[in-house]
Amino acid sequence: MRKVKFTTTLGDIVLELDDEKAPISTQNMIEYVEADHYVGTMFHRVIDGFMIQGGGYDDELKKKPTRPPIKNEATNGLKNVRGNVAMARTLEIESATSQFFINVVDNTFLDHRGDSPEDYGYAVFGRVVEGMDVVDSIKGVKTGAKGPFSKDCPLEDVAITAASVLE
Repeated sequence: MRKVKFTTTLGDIVLELDDEKAPISTQNMIEYVEADHYVGTMFHRVIDGFMIQGGGYDDELKKKPTRPPIKNEATNGLKNVRGNVAMARTLEIESATSQFFINVVDNTFLDHRGDSPEDYGYAVFGRVVEGMDVVDSIKGVKTGAKGPFSKDCPLEDVAITAASVLE
């Protein structure tokens, strides 16, 4: 198990990544952390009662360049439950790049149920081991329309100010 620490404007979050069940997603996040991709990115989608999402937009809410999408590991048996982290993606099954989300409640409807785009699921690849109180603070911020987002965007920036791999 590898760990990643995100320092945010609201506190620190430490993720334990499951490199056994989700080796591709784990390595993907490690490489983005080591490239300083996450520094200065915003939690741009926050829905209390669902999840917080970040890793893709800068402080001007412009999408950051990414590497090519990775394989979706949603069939690994890990579940979208409170505190687990998963790869964000579009409706295309294998479209995940740098964005991730942390479940703030159990979201079992996001788990793998079949092979269609609607049923394939979102690949869980780790869990919060420190800082769930910070996640809960983020989920409680006031949201609305901001930048390119019509809703669910924090009205005051919640940024990742540092990211590191813990050995």
